[in-house]
Amino acid sequence: MKTKPVGRLVVCGVGLIGGSFALALKAAGMVREVVGIGRSRVSLERALALGVIDRIAADWGDALAGAEVVLLAMPVGQTEAVVKAMAPHLAPGTLVTDAGSTKRNVIEAFYLHLEPHLAHTVPGHPIAGAEKSGCEAADATLFRDRKVVLTPLPENEPGSVLRVAQLWQACGALIREMSPQEHDRVFAAVSHLPHVLAYALVHDLAERANAEQLFEYAAGGFRDFTRIAASHPEMWRDICLVNRQAILAELDQYLSELAFIRALLLSANGPGLEDVFAKARAARMAWGERYVNGGGSDE
Repeated sequence: MKTKPVGRLVVCGVGLIGGSFALALKAAGMVREVVGIGRSRVSLERALALGVIDRIAADWGDALAGAEVVLLAMPVGQTEAVVKAMAPHLAPGTLVTDAGSTKRNVIEAFYLHLEPHLAHTVPGHPIAGAEKSGCEAADATLFRDRKVVLTPLPENEPGSVLRVAQLWQACGALIREMSPQEHDRVFAAVSHLPHVLAYALVHDLAERANAEQLFEYAAGGFRDFTRIAASHPEMWRDICLVNRQAILAELDQYLSELAFIRALLLSANGPGLEDVFAKARAARMAWGERYVNGGGSDE
């Protein structure tokens, strides 16, 4: 079935994700006008100058007039305030979706403020990103062969879920579905925890008296492990706070693993260390061959 282009798309939060969504739909000929709204007028003017958006909205009333689709792509900590502000101006039938890395708080805000619109409000999460942020980093190819997870609500009309899926597919994405609860547990393990670990290592080294010397000799392994510590601090602060229970559970599991490895080191247990490393290597290589080389995900 041919996907119908969007007449007017509203993007709240025209950064890496929101900007890339707009550019990807433009490149696919799937949107006629992109309206940007957000906290920073400077950022919006930059997005306008770069051609990421076509117009800056003065307020939500202006933004939502004639809007067909709304993408909420601001940091997840802003979700409730944004949804509350937009709710009085949202017309029946306007399709709303989001790009938040957590789903529990987003869905709570939808139920609290968008109850009359739940049939057309579909939560989502593109599993794509980069350490760079802002509209300058927006890339029309960012979602190509990357997964987008939809976590539909019981109230969602099937046509609304299909429409959101089709728009992401027009960006080149691969669609998956799961429950909001499963989503937050899974991404606490494979996305949120790695970011916490990367931030923690860099912060630890940066706070040491010989930090300059340590960073001078840091090379490929450090670069690869800590790349995501260059990600947007506000965004990851919000993710960690919102999903803190699941992240704490993953941290406890990881601390147990570190304690086990510490015990192996303390007892100079070479075979035990090699066994852990060999199993980890095999799992990492299998993951790389199955998912990364064939178009994997990054966040």
